[in-house]
Amino acid sequence: MSELTHFYPVAMARTSTKPTPCALLTPEQAREQLLQRGESVADFARRHKLKQRSVYGVLYGNNKGRRGEAHKAAVALGIKSGAAK
Repeated sequence: MSELTHFYPVAMARTSTKPTPCALLTPEQAREQLLQRGESVADFARRHKLKQRSVYGVLYGNNKGRRGEAHKAAVALGIKSGAAK
């Protein structure tokens, strides 16, 4: 075997003791999930106590959700991993 095999993510995943995170969604997939559930962005925002503008910004790519309310929206939508405080 090559000396570089330990750098491949597959090899690291087998030796890692951390739990495997759930698959993250793309903004398009998150929008599709809302449609499938019949939930509007406004309803989602109200249920998670977020501003509609933040949720729309994350869903349509105007905001990457790096911090603040947009980050909370991205975590709630399943686009980002992390703890929404």
